[in-house]
Amino acid sequence: MSVTVTFLGSGDAFASGGRFQTCFLVEGGGARFLIDCGATSLVALRRHGIDPNAIDAIVLSHLHGDHFGGLPFFILSGHLDDRRRNPLTIAGPPETRARLEALCEVLYPGMTGIELRFPLEIVEMAPGGPHRVLDMTVTPYEANHSPASNPSALRIEYGGRIIGYSGDGAWSETLIEAARGADLWIAECNFIGKDTPNHMDFRTLSAGLDRLAAKRVILTHMGREMLAQVPSLPCEFAEDGKTVEV
Repeated sequence: MSVTVTFLGSGDAFASGGRFQTCFLVEGGGARFLIDCGATSLVALRRHGIDPNAIDAIVLSHLHGDHFGGLPFFILSGHLDDRRRNPLTIAGPPETRARLEALCEVLYPGMTGIELRFPLEIVEMAPGGPHRVLDMTVTPYEANHSPASNPSALRIEYGGRIIGYSGDGAWSETLIEAARGADLWIAECNFIGKDTPNHMDFRTLSAGLDRLAAKRVILTHMGREMLAQVPSLPCEFAEDGKTVEV
């Protein structure tokens, strides 16, 4: 089965380079799902002509606004504007339900009391084991990022392909297991060589690429200094609207 990944949003939290926040569309076999849904994701979907009602599931790496902050807009638009009827599954780390409800109430007070037009299922996935999400097998791994965001790297098996995603985070040995043999590994790479406790830098990633053993690696979530170096980067990088076949 052919599986494609479209980078609807490839930016960092601060929209460096004018890019939308993290949101990847995966399509194949008649199903569509998103990996992460940053605050700008509904705008990105509209910009690229993607019907939000065609999205079957949203898989979250962690609970920071540039990765899950678009959910209240997505859900409310489905209820009020798009007249969604088909089910939506949101799969994320522990506390996803409570954090999402709190976010909805901050942005749209009273929203959690609405009886939605469509079935909404929330699946919380603890790291360390596989979870079944519709036709996907999703395995989260602990990531080296802000602990309060419940961060994870993701290994998604779908349509006979393996798509891995680092989420946000500095180097961790768990990335090796998450990425091993992946047909596509999407790697957060915020900085060139800045050693930070919560994000990956290109120098560290380059040193560990062989250990990741993924078939294809694409960089995303690049900050200003990384974007300035894009023309000379010896690797593949994401751009908003870029589509690849896995």
